[in-house]
Amino acid sequence: MSERKYFGTDGVRGRVGDFPITPDFAVKLGWAAGTVLSANGNNRVLMGKDTRLSGYMLESALEAGLLSAGVSVEFLGPMPTPAVAYLTRNFRAAAGIVISASHNPYYDNGIKFFSDAGSKLPDSVEAEIERLLDEPIKCVPSENMGRASRIDDAPGRYIEFCKSVFPGDLSLSGLNIVVDCAHGATYHIAPDVLRELGADIWEIGTEPNGININDKCGATHLDALRDQVRKTKADLGFALDGDGDRIMMVTASGRVVDGDDILFILARAAQQDGLLQGGIVGTLMSNFALEKFFTDRRIPFVRAKVGDRYVMEELVKRDWRIGGENSGHIINRQYHSTGDGIIAGLQVLTAMQREQKTLDELLTGFTKFPQALVNVRFTAGTDPLQADNVQAVVTEVEQALGNNGRVLLRKSGTEPLIRVMVEGQDAKIVKSFADEIASEVEAAS
Repeated sequence: MSERKYFGTDGVRGRVGDFPITPDFAVKLGWAAGTVLSANGNNRVLMGKDTRLSGYMLESALEAGLLSAGVSVEFLGPMPTPAVAYLTRNFRAAAGIVISASHNPYYDNGIKFFSDAGSKLPDSVEAEIERLLDEPIKCVPSENMGRASRIDDAPGRYIEFCKSVFPGDLSLSGLNIVVDCAHGATYHIAPDVLRELGADIWEIGTEPNGININDKCGATHLDALRDQVRKTKADLGFALDGDGDRIMMVTASGRVVDGDDILFILARAAQQDGLLQGGIVGTLMSNFALEKFFTDRRIPFVRAKVGDRYVMEELVKRDWRIGGENSGHIINRQYHSTGDGIIAGLQVLTAMQREQKTLDELLTGFTKFPQALVNVRFTAGTDPLQADNVQAVVTEVEQALGNNGRVLLRKSGTEPLIRVMVEGQDAKIVKSFADEIASEVEAAS
């Protein structure tokens, strides 16, 4: 497929007011997407958003475009991205649309789509939408235009879905949990899910005002969560990002639990319970300690490109269930068609309650390798990765690390940067190796 002009790895995203996150483009995108997604005769689309102030503008613009294509829109209001995916399937809609820039600051926003199966759109469908974006809008006749309505009980439906993945013979009674919703789309969902399952809850990041989403809170800023866990002597803390598809956790001792830690917990629990279908999908950034653990336990493990859509592609291709990224995108196809922070957290809580262990105890025996990451800017038109001196130093470092580390060089997808990453058992040696490779990359740039 040719390179996409507007769609990135997760929809269309950018700074509000700058192309393409403008009202006129959103109208056109709504028309193009509505035309393509309703081609099979199903003209019903659900639309949700996070708590950014700009969501109102984009919602209205998309609505106009969709209605002009003969598509009826049902608004969900502020809802987590995975909730829109679930409700799209549940309501048998043609597609779901989410207005969100995930973990980005409030001044960014984005528009992403789910298919009728609640999964990311195939590349071929995105390509057809992009083709129509270069054509003028052609409204359907007035009598065929779409209608707009609202689904008022959407939050309650999704809360019940989340609770349904937690075993009926278990309870969260006796657990004290701090939940940080990043002033985002889970602010009226996650606390109720945990509370209704029996936990005692302290809430932070649940007072959105349109511009405080992800501001020094949530999955990308854990200081507030760690401080609150310590202050309240809670058993653990959850931190979700602005649209609820990522989760990070904090143990009672203050240890940060990232996506790699969560994959460790879920894979081990699934293997113990005989529910591990195939193996685990990580990404190029998954810690080497995770790979060694899976190798030792004879659990197949493969690395996808960075991005949850690529993790899902590998899972579907291999018919496996569990995968994720160290950033906190966790997918379990047994329960959902996309990554879901709340459901991933509930799976960890299931393991805690089933084994009667604290979160710290669940992580016993798993220590991530030290990792050094150096970004090197390169000149357009050059390819430092092909330089002989770069390849030579990489070979030397890989030989020195042996089976106890790895080297990864990759180009950034958004900036002219080469990302040099080295993992190994000794932090000082790892940093030295990363700097050595980075120097050669810079010399070749």
